[in-house]
Amino acid sequence: MKKDIITLGIESSCDETSVAVVRNGREVLSNVINSQIEIHKRFGGVVPEIASRNHVEAISSVTKEALEQAGIEFSDIDVIACTYGPGLVGALLVGVAYAKALSYALNKPLVGVNHIQGHIAANYITHKELKPPFLCTIISGGHTHLVHIKDYTDFEILGKTRDDAIGEAFDKVARVIGLQYPGGPKIDKLGKEGQPNIELPHTYFEDSLDFSFSGIKTAILNLHHKNPDVNKADLCASFQKTATDMLITNTKKAIRKLDVNKIALAGGVSASDYIRKRFEELGKEENVEIYYPELKLCTDNAAMIASAGYYNYLAGNTADLSLNAIPNLKI
Repeated sequence: MKKDIITLGIESSCDETSVAVVRNGREVLSNVINSQIEIHKRFGGVVPEIASRNHVEAISSVTKEALEQAGIEFSDIDVIACTYGPGLVGALLVGVAYAKALSYALNKPLVGVNHIQGHIAANYITHKELKPPFLCTIISGGHTHLVHIKDYTDFEILGKTRDDAIGEAFDKVARVIGLQYPGGPKIDKLGKEGQPNIELPHTYFEDSLDFSFSGIKTAILNLHHKNPDVNKADLCASFQKTATDMLITNTKKAIRKLDVNKIALAGGVSASDYIRKRFEELGKEENVEIYYPELKLCTDNAAMIASAGYYNYLAGNTADLSLNAIPNLKI
């Protein structure tokens, strides 16, 4: 019986075309990422049609490179996993169609992966010792969730954003004050030069762990319009502190509700130095272990999709050729 399981992961939910080869869900043999950031930067955000066309152009060559780096052939693959949602429908369809074609041609099992589950699984690659159960704070461009990870494929949502995701708020605030897309890294960098001395609104809900970032975004918009000369470094520092305060407060409530001793961060915004430091402080305060992926696994990549696909395959969650893109897929 074959001991190792080799998973080919495909990710195309937004503006990264990525293909990876992962052994047993945690050992990355290759993780090739073709980013379109420079293409979309001139537009101040991702243009869906342009993203889709670039995925079509890149996916075959990216797959070839991933196989070469891993030192394997198509025949060595055991499972093919692809993101089928959430994301941009046209972009998703490229990866799903390619994965289905490979599955059919190679006669290999196909697994559809929820992109958010992929971000959670990125922690399994960085932290080989991490196993469920644990609490995960998911913070990305499209999502802000508090999730109880009961098992590798068993999740309970404790709270989520009711409007903007935190990454979306970062990008919108950056655009208002004249910083380039993507806004998160720019705000993180400029915020280190400022002081969090500007009072901004915190939003909490009684008897709920949900989030809302529209209030703080609107407050900064109004503040900047009234006073365009406001210190941008201080504004970035104040925004980061206030937004992170909301994350920390609800995460702390969830810790006490569940009595967990492990917290993982996931998603692109988890790359923020400031947010990581605040969560490390929370870990010491609440006596819990804090985990987050290495930087290259925070943003969209196929290694995390392959990892999540591996655990779905073990759980029997395979798909057939009717698999389709679901842009608003829920976790």
